[in-house]
Formats: sequence, C-alpha cells, structure tokens
Amino acid sequence: MKILVTGTAGFIGFHTALRLIARADEVVGLDSVNDYYDVNLKYGRLAECGIAREAVKHGQPVQSAKFPNYRFIQLKVEERDALTDLFKREKFDAVCHLAAQAGVRYSLENPHAYIDANIVGFMNILENCRHHPVRHLAYASSSSVYGMNENLPFSTSHSVDHPVSLYAASKKANELMAHTYSHLYKLPTTGLRFFTVYGPWGRPDMALFLYTDAILAGRPIDVFNYGNMQRDFTYVDDIVEGVVRVIDHPPAGDPSWDAKNPDPATSRAPYHIYNIGNNSPVKLTDFIDAIESAIGKKATRNLLPLQPGDVPATCADVADLTRDLGYKPATDIATGIGRFIAWYRAYYGR
Repeated sequence: MKILVTGTAGFIGFHTALRLIARADEVVGLDSVNDYYDVNLKYGRLAECGIAREAVKHGQPVQSAKFPNYRFIQLKVEERDALTDLFKREKFDAVCHLAAQAGVRYSLENPHAYIDANIVGFMNILENCRHHPVRHLAYASSSSVYGMNENLPFSTSHSVDHPVSLYAASKKANELMAHTYSHLYKLPTTGLRFFTVYGPWGRPDMALFLYTDAILAGRPIDVFNYGNMQRDFTYVDDIVEGVVRVIDHPPAGDPSWDAKNPDPATSRAPYHIYNIGNNSPVKLTDFIDAIESAIGKKATRNLLPLQPGDVPATCADVADLTRDLGYKPATDIATGIGRFIAWYRAYYGR
C-alpha cells in the first residue's frame, strides 16, 4: 500500500514508519518538526530513516537515502491547502495519523497548541480522507481519555466523558469527529488508545527519559503522587505491532450494534476504538527500581503530590484487540527499560 504516516519525526511515528518500510509499503512521512522538545532528537530519528537534516525544506518532499520506498515532507497538519495538495498528488491507500501536540502537563500551559494541532489538524486529515478516498484512517488516541474513571482495567466500553486535561479532551474529540465521518461518509476509521509508550528514541518529556538523564547526571528525580502512581507501561515495538495490524484491518461496521444499549467502541458505521496497552500496570516506584537496576546507580527521589491533569492509575483491557486481531502486548519492563538504557548510552555517549 501507499501509506501516509504523520508524525514520523516523533517517537511512535518514527518506529511505525520503519516497520512499514521494512515490509515494503510505500511510505510518505509527514512532520512539522516543532520545538516542543529537542529538535536534534527529531532530526536524529529522520537521519535513521535516511532523511538528512540539511535536505529538509518546508513543504518539499525529500527522498530517503536509505529506503527507496520512503519520502518525507515537513508540513503541519494545520496547513489545510498544502495538506490537500499532498493528498491530491499522492492518492494514498491508507493514512496512519500519529502527529499531535502531545503532553498532559504542557496542555495546561499552552492550550491553543492542542486546538491547532489536535482539533484543526485532525479536521484537515478527515476532510482529505473523505475527498481523496482512502481505505482506512488509523489514528492515535490516548489512555488519557479515561480521565476520572477509576474502574480498572480501562475498557473501551467505559464512558470517557470526564477528561482531566485539554490534551485528553482533544483526543476524545478526535474519536467523536472520526465517528461522524465514518457515519456520514462511510470512511473506515480506527482510534488507538495508547498506554504510556516507552522505548528507544523515546520522548525526552516522558518519565523514563527524564529519570535516566537525571540519574546518570546525579540529579534528583521528581516522583509524583509520592510514588503511588501506576501506569500500564507499553513497549514501543508492541505498540507498533498493534498499529500495523490495525492498519491492515479496516472496520466494516457492526450490523448488530444496539442503539438502545450502545457500545462506545463500535458502531453500525465502519468505526472502531482499541486500547493498546500491556495490561499489566506497574507502580512508579517499581519502574524507578528497574531503571536503577539497568543503570547500576541509585536515584535521589523528590517525592511530590499528584499533578493537575494526571490520573493515579491506568490499565488497559485489551480483550477486543486480542479477539479481533489475535494480538496482545507482552514486553516486560525489565526488558524494555534495558533496551532503552542501551540506546540512550549509545546515542548520548553516556
């Protein structure tokens, strides 16, 4: 297939693009390469895909020097006309939309960035998928949509009407917008609620990266909710396996869907929502213990209360992912953290 993957200078998008390239799909990567975090890391990911930093010019496709079936274009999904031109020119079979303004805490400081990228940008993706018909739009949602829900494990059949951050609200909005287009225009859409993704080339604003960097530098680490947080940490390769399987299986709609007892994850329309998580929550203190073990050095822990926008615990119910796609993430944290530490030491020479 010819697949547009947005967010390919980002963490999950980079790994997804590499996986699709390896199986011989024709991939067009798109990313704004914004400065939400270190752009050098983003250009490092692009370089791994054969895209030289000096070759990147806004709006101009760049052919990979490593992979004949990969091209990259620097573009914001908010740029409506330029995005439309790209869809007209390329005629994609499928779209994997992973570009977004990420981060729960950042959304408290810069709310407009989330409306621009996550709402306006997603609207542009939907409109282009509608007018330049694709077989399937798979897009990133987030475990953050579960918000105030404390009924663990989180199931896609649960209500997600009480978000606690604008980031989460923007992802819930994406799911609602996608259903509307699936209903009105029969556009097959699948939303993927990712659970705390980690691994090599990860984001510097995420706990594993922050803790590793601080421990190696001898700085104390901030441990929120006094270490009582629980997260369903999910290794990036497990996420990508789920994403690729989903891309290959567009939803057809469920004719037995009951409007009087509606399942939020499905519809008569070609629409579906899946969790992709490890289904094995880990206490934050245990996660830190595993990092210390992999590094061989103890951390100085600065215990702090729960932060605004954060939730105490997450855990993914992945029964429908297993049922429909025969897949369940399984990488344990010791293995995943070990791989990240090895990458970090090699990349940063520490």
